[in-house]
Amino acid sequence: MHIAVLGGGNFGTCLAHVLAKSGHDTHLVLRDENVAKSINTIHENSKYLSGIKLCKRIEATTQFGVLTGCEYWIIALPCQKQAELLPRFVPYFGEMTTLINVAKGIDLKRLLPLSMVVPQIFGLEDESARYAVLSGPSFAKEVALDMPTACTLACADESRAVHLRDIFTTPYFRCYSSTDVLGVELGGAIKNIYAIAAGVSDGLNYGDNARASLVTRGLAEMCRLGLAMGANFQTFMGLSGIGDLMLTCNGDLSRNRQVGLRLGKGEKIDEIIASMNSVAEGVATTHAVYAMAQNLGVEMPITYTMKKILDGEFTPQDGLQYLLSREQKPERF
Repeated sequence: MHIAVLGGGNFGTCLAHVLAKSGHDTHLVLRDENVAKSINTIHENSKYLSGIKLCKRIEATTQFGVLTGCEYWIIALPCQKQAELLPRFVPYFGEMTTLINVAKGIDLKRLLPLSMVVPQIFGLEDESARYAVLSGPSFAKEVALDMPTACTLACADESRAVHLRDIFTTPYFRCYSSTDVLGVELGGAIKNIYAIAAGVSDGLNYGDNARASLVTRGLAEMCRLGLAMGANFQTFMGLSGIGDLMLTCNGDLSRNRQVGLRLGKGEKIDEIIASMNSVAEGVATTHAVYAMAQNLGVEMPITYTMKKILDGEFTPQDGLQYLLSREQKPERF
């Protein structure tokens, strides 16, 4: 296959590695000439995955012309930048090209999941079979090191989902198929809110009990919003839901968890963001999901609390105390 990966960050690079190792012609399209040179000469992304050797078959470039003729485009650009950046790729978009989005976030400006934003940019509103999402518990570093990983690939067209699943599957990267595009992308996006919350709790040294409670009730919130938007409950019980939630809330490689840890230890959110090399999508996602929940009348107290903490209206201690002091009620999803 001829495949292009748009975005040379952590996850875009590791997916290019996976696909190139499987024998596909893989072009990694990025904006930094120095990073492209590093990948092409010493086979290493010196900026994002320093020290990890990448497949020599990857062709990194800053030129958009390589997109012409590629059957599959993997969109690995930050969520909040996609509406701004993707229109420049439209002139190279072929009539048979399929898009696979791997970003995990909600468009903050439009308050929409990317499946309701990106297809419109490319004129695919009536061609759902040409848009797919890939999500699941997958730290880029571990994927690039060929460590066992499993994800879910969703496309509205089941046969296309199966076809794409087979393209991504390798001896160490297992891919499951789904037709619930909305559910898969919501799980991947919303779990970042609870990763920040878990990090805050750990930063305050509140222990394992508190983190487990936050993760479990976070899953309940994710399901409530997903069902209100039309997603399948079962999807949130899978890799792109609870699987990604567990990884992101507990793994030290999680950027969103690291944001929460630093908040819990007293740092300010602006200082944390300014110091990071990669984007922590959960910050913008918290605000977007809170607004969506308000519009839909969905109760999401952890999301509300995290918004207040990020906005500086709650201290981390105040936020978790608020959650503990809420009205008693039966446990339900």
